[in-house]
Amino acid sequence: MGYYIPVEQGVNLYVEDINPNGRKTIVFIHGWPLNHKQFEYQYNVLPAMGYRCIGIDWRGFGKSDKPISGYTYNRLADDIRMVIDALQLDDFVLVGHSTGGAIAIRYMSRYNGKGVSNLILVDAAAPTGFTAETADKLLKETYNDRPNMLQGITNEFFFQYITHSFAEWFKQLGLQAASWSTASVIILLRDENVAADLSAINTPTIIIHGVHDQVIPFTQAQELHEKIKHSQLIPFYYSGHGGFWEERDKFNHLLLEILS
Repeated sequence: MGYYIPVEQGVNLYVEDINPNGRKTIVFIHGWPLNHKQFEYQYNVLPAMGYRCIGIDWRGFGKSDKPISGYTYNRLADDIRMVIDALQLDDFVLVGHSTGGAIAIRYMSRYNGKGVSNLILVDAAAPTGFTAETADKLLKETYNDRPNMLQGITNEFFFQYITHSFAEWFKQLGLQAASWSTASVIILLRDENVAADLSAINTPTIIIHGVHDQVIPFTQAQELHEKIKHSQLIPFYYSGHGGFWEERDKFNHLLLEILS
């Protein structure tokens, strides 16, 4: 079931709500430059086992509206809060991947973890995102040849082998975003961070990170583990930046353990 939820005047977010009558809810926040469909290999499994899965496309990405502004951690966290309030969610698991992990962290600190029973950070772009050098390179590519930039991201994303067909599908997820929102989040990842938010998290937290991650190094997961109370770090030894697919059986099993 898909629908739109207004988060401010003229801006509506697309929400995919699978198995709305499920006994426990998981809210998924995708990474840059993707959308909710990146979690297809969770949606294939968890709803059939009786759980409700909610995938949210950020503003500017996927099927959501694509305004020219609002690409800050505060605004993106506010957008998530608007969806949670509209759906009257409580006692749910919040899963954030990459930049979605940083947005989830800001949500936790900004709203005192409202409604969240467990936080799962997957290859989170936290406490920092891109270096100035990486960001400037990606910005130049985005403004001149965005499809090629996305191809380069896809090439770095996975440690395990992916087929040409999978790589093409994955790249197309990024192309569904607006070019201006793609660029704005690169700037966000360069200029903002969530380091000050970590001490405010009191919810049980699992940190999943691929040891071969070339996008966000594993050392950042170790730093998160040190600074987030009640956290557990689970290395994915056969994954890069995409453990939700590369080790999807292990990933899904972890979610099921939390949900049970």
